[in-house]
Amino acid sequence: MQRVVLGVTGSIAAYKVLSLVRLLVKSKRQVKVVMTPAATSFVTPLSFATLSKHTVSVDLIDNDTWNNHVELGLWADLMIIAPATATTLAKLSIGLSDNMVIATYLSAKCPIYIAPAMDLDMWNHPATQKNIRSLKSYGHRIIPVGYGELASGLVGDGRMAEPEDIISFIDSTSLPFQDLDQNTILVTAGPTQEALDPVRYITNHSSGTMGIKLAEECANRGARVTLVLGCTHLKISHPNIKVIPVVSAQDMYLACKRQFDTCDAAIFAAAVADYQPSAQSKTKLKKSDGDLNIALTRTPDIAQSFGQIKRKSQISIGFALETNNGIQHAKGKLDKKNFDFIVLNSLKDKGAGFGLTTNKITIISRNTAPLYFDVKSKVEVAKDIIDQMVLLQNEKQSIV
Repeated sequence: MQRVVLGVTGSIAAYKVLSLVRLLVKSKRQVKVVMTPAATSFVTPLSFATLSKHTVSVDLIDNDTWNNHVELGLWADLMIIAPATATTLAKLSIGLSDNMVIATYLSAKCPIYIAPAMDLDMWNHPATQKNIRSLKSYGHRIIPVGYGELASGLVGDGRMAEPEDIISFIDSTSLPFQDLDQNTILVTAGPTQEALDPVRYITNHSSGTMGIKLAEECANRGARVTLVLGCTHLKISHPNIKVIPVVSAQDMYLACKRQFDTCDAAIFAAAVADYQPSAQSKTKLKKSDGDLNIALTRTPDIAQSFGQIKRKSQISIGFALETNNGIQHAKGKLDKKNFDFIVLNSLKDKGAGFGLTTNKITIISRNTAPLYFDVKSKVEVAKDIIDQMVLLQNEKQSIV
């Protein structure tokens, strides 16, 4: 059963939310309502409590008892804010937590749907539209306002969507948020193979799973993804992912070179071989009685090469797999390769490494403390990494 937190704010449209609660409950959803004090002037908490079969929270502190907005935000699978007044939109946009609805919103880890309601001039005002753009950039869904007669007597846009339309909108947009829509993302994944002769090669244990999950997460969020993929048995089928198969580090470098200029972000997740045989034999090297010494030369450092020409607007993300002094080595790569942030994982951590469905990461950037994450599935790890990328992208856009 889907768990829904419904935030109600101070608008005449609040009366329509009673019908919304009925429809949510009828659709087998569990509903808990939180209200701003202003909303209680239009509909009583008792009305919502009766329909939802749950106590309604209005104040952060009630009779010397703290209403746990953090717990409520984490409980929710979905949060709807309806009606969302112009004041509420502004508070949501800047995180001004002065009531139970905003506090719960700031604690929520679930998809957020917002149904605005206000007079047409307020709706069309540049400040309101700026707040709407900010909320969309956070990945929230804005439920389109309706056209019609408003409380002021004017006719135009600004009516809160009807409860049936809100339900339909939520049901039709239950796919992952498209916060990377219009973005082009370059991802490298998998191991490279550096040929010694027609039979033998140098490689590593990478399966390419982590890079593939990152590509899929970006694609699910609306991005057009080019996945430059090393040698792996794994298959990818996603309409938003273009796969370019490669074998060697040089192949991967050339493929990335053709894509880098036009990408908004590059995620260098491939396990590229650091060295290649200095000479590749055209025939199979025969076994002899003595030892075989192989001269090796460096392969192209793909991430460093593109870090040197990265535009300010581009994002570059790297990976560091370490066995000792992980933070130190990762910070060195961060600067050397001009990454915006680097994802560190260690073979010493249980649940991290090759051939596993899980990973344990630390995200390291220049101006903030390292972000430590618990062991998670690689699907969840990909979400964490892309969430950080989107936050960074929003920061860069706000500076521009």
